Amino acid sequence: MTLAEDKMLLNLDKSGVAIQGYDPVAFFTVGAPVKGSPEFTSTYHAAVYQFHSAKNKATFDGEPAKYEPQFGGYCAYGVSRNALAPIDIKAWQIVDGRLLMQKSISIRDDFNEDTKGNLKKADSNWPKLLEKKGK
Repeated sequence: MTLAEDKMLLNLDKSGVAIQGYDPVAFFTVGAPVKGSPEFTSTYHAAVYQFHSAKNKATFDGEPAKYEPQFGGYCAYGVSRNALAPIDIKAWQIVDGRLLMQKSISIRDDFNEDTKGNLKKADSNWPKLLEKKGK
Protein backbone atom coordinates (compact mmCIF):
# COMPACT_ATOMS: atom_id res chain seq x y z
CA MET A 1 0.00 0.00 0.00
CA THR A 2 1.36 3.41 -0.96
CA LEU A 3 1.22 6.19 1.57
CA ALA A 4 -0.41 9.46 0.53
CA GLU A 5 2.91 11.22 1.13
CA ASP A 6 4.44 9.12 -1.67
CA LYS A 7 1.75 10.10 -4.17
CA MET A 8 1.43 13.22 -6.27
CA LEU A 9 -1.64 14.96 -7.55
CA LEU A 10 -0.81 17.91 -9.76
CA ASN A 11 -2.87 20.15 -12.01
CA LEU A 12 -0.52 20.26 -15.01
CA ASP A 13 -0.88 20.82 -18.74
CA LYS A 14 0.09 18.14 -21.27
CA SER A 15 3.73 19.26 -21.09
CA GLY A 16 3.84 18.97 -17.30
CA VAL A 17 3.73 22.74 -16.76
CA ALA A 18 2.04 24.02 -13.59
CA ILE A 19 -0.34 26.98 -13.20
CA GLN A 20 -0.78 27.37 -16.93
CA GLY A 21 2.78 28.61 -17.37
CA TYR A 22 2.41 31.56 -15.01
CA ASP A 23 5.26 32.62 -12.73
CA PRO A 24 4.45 31.50 -9.15
CA VAL A 25 6.82 34.07 -7.61
CA ALA A 26 5.10 36.97 -9.39
CA PHE A 27 1.86 36.36 -7.46
CA PHE A 28 3.83 37.29 -4.33
CA THR A 29 6.07 40.04 -5.74
CA VAL A 30 3.89 41.73 -8.38
CA GLY A 31 0.51 40.77 -6.93
CA ALA A 32 -0.77 39.63 -10.32
CA PRO A 33 -0.51 36.70 -12.73
CA VAL A 34 2.57 37.16 -14.95
CA LYS A 35 3.21 34.71 -17.77
CA GLY A 36 6.44 32.78 -17.39
CA SER A 37 8.87 31.91 -20.16
CA PRO A 38 10.17 28.49 -21.24
CA GLU A 39 13.59 30.15 -21.04
CA PHE A 40 13.37 30.17 -17.22
CA THR A 41 12.10 26.89 -15.75
CA SER A 42 12.46 24.82 -12.61
CA THR A 43 11.04 21.43 -11.71
CA TYR A 44 9.67 20.85 -8.24
CA HIS A 45 7.55 17.89 -7.11
CA ALA A 46 7.42 16.69 -10.75
CA ALA A 47 5.84 19.97 -11.89
CA VAL A 48 7.56 22.34 -14.30
CA TYR A 49 7.31 26.00 -13.32
CA GLN A 50 8.02 28.83 -15.72
CA PHE A 51 9.29 32.24 -14.64
CA HIS A 52 9.23 35.74 -16.03
CA SER A 53 12.87 36.32 -15.12
CA ALA A 54 16.05 34.62 -13.94
CA LYS A 55 15.63 36.51 -10.66
CA ASN A 56 12.21 34.94 -10.02
CA LYS A 57 13.57 31.50 -10.94
CA ALA A 58 16.39 31.96 -8.41
CA THR A 59 13.90 33.12 -5.78
CA PHE A 60 11.77 30.03 -6.37
CA ASP A 61 14.78 27.70 -6.39
CA GLY A 62 15.80 29.04 -3.00
CA GLU A 63 12.43 28.29 -1.37
CA PRO A 64 10.16 26.34 -3.73
CA ALA A 65 7.71 25.17 -1.05
CA LYS A 66 6.94 28.81 -0.24
CA TYR A 67 5.90 29.62 -3.82
CA GLU A 68 4.31 26.45 -5.20
CA PRO A 69 0.51 26.60 -5.36
CA GLN A 70 -1.29 24.70 -2.65
CA PHE A 71 -3.34 21.56 -3.33
CA GLY A 72 -1.36 20.63 -6.42
CA GLY A 73 -2.57 23.78 -8.17
CA TYR A 74 -6.20 22.67 -8.08
CA CYS A 75 -9.07 24.89 -6.96
CA ALA A 76 -8.82 25.37 -3.18
CA TYR A 77 -12.60 25.70 -2.83
CA GLY A 78 -13.06 22.44 -4.74
CA VAL A 79 -10.61 20.69 -2.40
CA SER A 80 -12.51 22.13 0.57
CA ARG A 81 -15.55 20.32 -0.88
CA ASN A 82 -13.52 17.11 -1.41
CA ALA A 83 -13.34 17.54 -5.19
CA LEU A 84 -10.79 18.46 -7.82
CA ALA A 85 -11.67 21.40 -10.04
CA PRO A 86 -9.81 23.32 -12.76
CA ILE A 87 -8.70 26.89 -12.17
CA ASP A 88 -9.01 30.34 -13.68
CA ILE A 89 -5.59 31.98 -13.39
CA LYS A 90 -7.27 35.32 -12.57
CA ALA A 91 -8.99 33.74 -9.53
CA TRP A 92 -5.95 33.42 -7.27
CA GLN A 93 -5.23 34.63 -3.77
CA ILE A 94 -2.59 34.46 -1.07
CA VAL A 95 -3.85 33.38 2.34
CA ASP A 96 -1.43 33.13 5.27
CA GLY A 97 1.48 33.17 2.83
CA ARG A 98 0.02 30.31 0.75
CA LEU A 99 -0.77 30.63 -2.97
CA LEU A 100 -4.30 29.40 -3.61
CA MET A 101 -5.85 28.95 -7.02
CA GLN A 102 -9.62 29.02 -7.53
CA LYS A 103 -12.00 27.88 -10.29
CA SER A 104 -13.46 31.34 -10.84
CA ILE A 105 -13.77 34.78 -9.25
CA SER A 106 -17.24 33.90 -7.93
CA ILE A 107 -15.92 30.64 -6.43
CA ARG A 108 -13.11 32.62 -4.80
CA ASP A 109 -15.77 34.90 -3.32
CA ASP A 110 -17.63 31.84 -2.00
CA PHE A 111 -14.39 30.51 -0.50
CA ASN A 112 -13.78 33.85 1.19
CA GLU A 113 -17.16 33.82 2.95
CA ASP A 114 -15.29 31.61 5.45
CA THR A 115 -11.66 31.75 4.36
CA LYS A 116 -10.16 30.13 7.48
CA GLY A 117 -12.87 27.46 7.72
CA ASN A 118 -12.67 26.56 4.03
CA LEU A 119 -8.87 26.45 4.14
CA LYS A 120 -9.06 24.15 7.17
CA LYS A 121 -11.49 21.86 5.29
CA ALA A 122 -9.20 21.86 2.23
CA ASP A 123 -6.18 20.99 4.39
CA SER A 124 -8.17 18.15 5.93
CA ASN A 125 -9.49 16.82 2.60
CA TRP A 126 -6.22 17.05 0.62
CA PRO A 127 -4.54 13.91 2.05
CA LYS A 128 -7.68 11.85 1.27
CA LEU A 129 -7.85 13.19 -2.30
CA LEU A 130 -4.13 12.52 -2.70
CA GLU A 131 -4.54 8.95 -1.50
CA LYS A 132 -7.59 8.32 -3.70
CA LYS A 133 -6.60 10.12 -6.92
CA GLY A 134 -2.83 10.59 -6.68
CA LYS A 135 -0.21 8.63 -8.57
